[in-house]
Amino acid sequence: MEIIIAKHAGFCFGVKRALELVEAARASRRRDIATLGELIHNPQAVEGLRRAGVRIVESPEEMHGGTLVISCHGVGPGVREEAERAGLEVVDATCPFVAKAQKLVSLLAREGYEIIILGDRGHREVVGLQAYGGGRAKVIQSPEEAEELPSSRKMGVVVQTTQEMGVYLDLLRRLGEKCQELRAFNTICEATRQRQEAALELARQVDLMLVLGGRNSANTRRLVEVCASTGVEVRHIETAAEISPTWLKGRQRVGISAGASTPQWVIEEVAARLGAEL
Repeated sequence: MEIIIAKHAGFCFGVKRALELVEAARASRRRDIATLGELIHNPQAVEGLRRAGVRIVESPEEMHGGTLVISCHGVGPGVREEAERAGLEVVDATCPFVAKAQKLVSLLAREGYEIIILGDRGHREVVGLQAYGGGRAKVIQSPEEAEELPSSRKMGVVVQTTQEMGVYLDLLRRLGEKCQELRAFNTICEATRQRQEAALELARQVDLMLVLGGRNSANTRRLVEVCASTGVEVRHIETAAEISPTWLKGRQRVGISAGASTPQWVIEEVAARLGAEL
């Protein structure tokens, strides 16, 4: 059995940056450090932070002094100010691609556009993006939902950074029939595009794909969907312990892809487990 790891898999720039910011905060401060929500969507990485003394809070009000780290997914306007008013030191680990999308939503709101955000309702990134819309932003989860939107003179579009390009283009086609002016920003991050393309290419060459990453990770779920579109069997797992030997019977080539929040050691453990089953 041949084991192949996708060309692009695991930590992206934004995740590495966030973890480095937390580590720098730990090294330079001897006081309470917490992340606002999970720093990244990977249980193993989050557990590592917990063991290092970094706890999770859901609002600045839960802290009484110390350092609050804003997660990769960002927050709406006003949250940082709320934390600073509470006397907290704030470390902003928002992914730069998410921060760019936030600024674009704010721009569209100032210029009077009806704003459409393509993304997962309830996801921290999407909730933060919508908050920048000043009440003008609507969230839809699929291009099909655009058919139910009322017509508008001018619409602006921003997408969750982990969306698929094909889905984004489908949305633009549908919205073009709903307005006179359509201003759209492709805010899908480069790391997402690279991982999806590499996973798709690999899925076409193997007879089983293992996609590694947190089950609450949007970009990992997208990788699963992308791989499944080829017709290959796909298994979404978080750790090597989940692998069943029955999955591997009769397999000639097994591919591995991993979400942008998946640590390298998890990828290596999975590859080693597969090798042990040879």
